Amino acid sequence: MLNMPARRTDGAGPARPASGPDLEALLGRILPLVWVAALLLAIAFPLMAMLGRAFLAADGGFVGLAHFAEVAGSPGLVRAALNSFAVSAAATLVVVPLAFGFAFALTRTATWGRGVFRQVALLPLLAPSLMPAISLVYLFGNQGLLKDWVGGSVYGFWGVLAGEVFYTFPHAFLILATALAASDARLAEAARVLGAGPVRRFFSVTLPAARYGLVSAALVVFTLVVTDFGVPKVVGGDFNVLAVEAFKQVIGQQNFERGAVGGLMLLVPALLTFGVERRLARRQAAALSARAVPFAPSRRRGVDLAAFAGLTLVSFAIVSLLAVGVAASLLAYWPYDLSFTLAHYDFSGVDGGGWSAYVNSLTLATASALVGAPLVFLGACWTEKLKAAAGVAPVLRAFALLPMAVPGLVLGLGYVFFFNHPANPLRGLYGGMALIAVCTVAHFYTTAHLTAATALKQLDAEFEAVAASLKVPFWVTLYRVTLPVCTPALIDVARFFFVSAMTTVSALIFLYSPDSSVAAVAIVTMDDAGDTAAAAAMATLIVATSAAVSLALSALEGAVSRRKARWKSR
Repeated sequence: MLNMPARRTDGAGPARPASGPDLEALLGRILPLVWVAALLLAIAFPLMAMLGRAFLAADGGFVGLAHFAEVAGSPGLVRAALNSFAVSAAATLVVVPLAFGFAFALTRTATWGRGVFRQVALLPLLAPSLMPAISLVYLFGNQGLLKDWVGGSVYGFWGVLAGEVFYTFPHAFLILATALAASDARLAEAARVLGAGPVRRFFSVTLPAARYGLVSAALVVFTLVVTDFGVPKVVGGDFNVLAVEAFKQVIGQQNFERGAVGGLMLLVPALLTFGVERRLARRQAAALSARAVPFAPSRRRGVDLAAFAGLTLVSFAIVSLLAVGVAASLLAYWPYDLSFTLAHYDFSGVDGGGWSAYVNSLTLATASALVGAPLVFLGACWTEKLKAAAGVAPVLRAFALLPMAVPGLVLGLGYVFFFNHPANPLRGLYGGMALIAVCTVAHFYTTAHLTAATALKQLDAEFEAVAASLKVPFWVTLYRVTLPVCTPALIDVARFFFVSAMTTVSALIFLYSPDSSVAAVAIVTMDDAGDTAAAAAMATLIVATSAAVSLALSALEGAVSRRKARWKSR
């Protein structure tokens, strides 16, 4: 079946595999331990270093809770924490119903253009969080084209809220679309047969079935907003938030101890939401049915027209914000001289690193995709498929899920305290592209790992059973069977790493040097210097690059999937 026969003998003794079982068992014990050690170095040790710095003085002496007391008595930090909570709660209340309505229209109606609307909803994933903030400045700022519409300044709570809604919408939409698409159509049909109307079916069947998705989306949105750095940095104004305050403490005032306390304050809500989400996930998994029937919407002209109107309105807002950012990079002097120009793409006269920062981002994204994707895939294989590693698999899974609970800004702070410590032999990596790439892969490791693990779990265990009966080493089965079947998922992981590395800013804002600045960080530097048009141009380059690579990898994934479908049919 696998075309992998065992090595034959000449009758002198029993058949033995090409590589003995002792070697496989040894690798099964060593490789996962090496992986745990790598995750400790990339994630756990930096977090421990930040935790320790919060309890130490500048000279290294233990001060207990003195820094926490100092922060509690600081009106600025307390106000920043309250502001973060307020804008996060408000964004959650806006985004979750909006994303739920969008996902409901796509999955529960037969409206027109659903594929196009879905792609539009995902467009914000291709842009750094600073781009919508820049667009808001061009629309509603002091020189904004529509500044009279807001009756005040875009800088502050409402500007941050608007930017965060754009930034977090696709994350909530993906969760809710999955929840609605996975619900059992038999329940809705039974309710209809029993005489329940559309409204009662919605509240009695649809909402309860999607409750896990709703809670998960709310937790994700709240965590993303409370830990986001880009939007409040551009349009926050006097509305200070905790992420920006932690940045100011470390970069502006060199107060690493208070920065560490601010990082821990950001970590607490992320850990709490992660714990709640994990608990709900276990309860939800027990409620799934193997006999569930997918929902197939029927044509209803009035409902479909209403859904189309709502989808169009939301999509128009998304495309408009992106279009304004792109237009700002191509117009001479907004809003007085709207003639076309490419002068803003000449970064030689602005701060931030210019084209070298963009090249660094390309290098970082490519390295994250080409190195991170195989490493994540191998780690998932050792966790899910390597029998000899069964004893350490739970430890591997626990460490693989850890980055999901760590905000990017917190991880970046941990890297500062750990890798920049004078006693660390790896200190030479600090400020270089290698460490930035490690931080990027570590930051986005969990989502990539879960994607690879899901693909591996779809493979029948009989593949490994047959290979074991034929005395075939696991790495041969991995190369000849597992990798070809899971190639589409591997391409998905590579695409995720590439786009994430191009757009992330919070995890890298503390790690770059003048020679290793990346495009997303350059946007922050340009905006701080008042070169908003150049910042818009760099953001446009990020969006264009992310979109081009995503389309190319999607085409590659489609070709691989079609080839895989032909293999299945044979």
